[in-house]
Amino acid sequence: MGKDVAAVAGRAFARAFAAVKTLRPDRPIHPAGLHLRGRLEREGGPFRSGIAWLDTAGDDEVEARLSRSIGFPPGWPDIIGLAVRLTADGAPVDILLASTGMSRAGRYVLRMRRSVDPAAMTTMMPYRGTDGPVQLAARTLRPHGRLPADPRGFRDALGGREWVLGLYHGRPDAPWQRFATLTLLPSAEAADTPMRFDPMQHPLPGAGTYSWTQALREPSYAVARRPVKEETQRPVDQE
Repeated sequence: MGKDVAAVAGRAFARAFAAVKTLRPDRPIHPAGLHLRGRLEREGGPFRSGIAWLDTAGDDEVEARLSRSIGFPPGWPDIIGLAVRLTADGAPVDILLASTGMSRAGRYVLRMRRSVDPAAMTTMMPYRGTDGPVQLAARTLRPHGRLPADPRGFRDALGGREWVLGLYHGRPDAPWQRFATLTLLPSAEAADTPMRFDPMQHPLPGAGTYSWTQALREPSYAVARRPVKEETQRPVDQE
C-alpha cells in the first residue's frame, strides 16, 4: 500500500472512529474487557526476526486486556483483541493483537469469533526489522476446551487456570516462528482496567515503522487520545 492511499484510508477510518466516539466516549471500540497479569518469556530461538528484542532471551512482567472490538452481546461472534503491555529500558511497550487468520493472506483479514481457544491473533500491521517487515501472532496453547470471548464468560471458563499462549514472529513471505510464551491470569485487583494501550506511542524496542502504516493508523489513535469534547471543535484532517 502506498503512503498516499494509506493517508486517505487513515483519515476515513479516523472520521468513522470519531463518530463512534460520540456514542462511546470512553472506549469507542473494545468497550468492555478483562484485565490480566502475567509473564512473557522470550526464548531467543534460532530463527531470527531482524528485531533484536524478539531474538533475545528474556523474561518480562506484563499487564494485558482481553476484549471484543464491536462489543456485541455475549455469545455473538466478534473481533477478539488482546493488548499487552510490558516495560523495556524503563519505557512502556504495547503490543496489540486482533483475531485474524494465520495464512499469508489471512493474517491481514479480521475474523469474528465466539471463543478465544481456536483463534489466531496477529498484529496485522508489520514492524520494520533489519531484514524487512515482521508481524507478530499469538495462539492459545492451554487450557484445552472452549474459552468464550466475552470477558465474563472467559473468566468463568478459565476457572483459576493459567491462560498460556505461544507467541510467533513471521515475515509476510515466510512461516511463523515461535519466539516466546505468554502466561496470563485474570487480575485480582479489578475485572477491567482503565489503561490505554497505544503501539504508536509505545513501540516495540528496536523495531522501526513504515510510513504507510503510520499514515493508516495514527489518525485514529490521535482521535482516541484527545478529549471527546474536542470532536466537535476541529476536523480530523487537521491531524
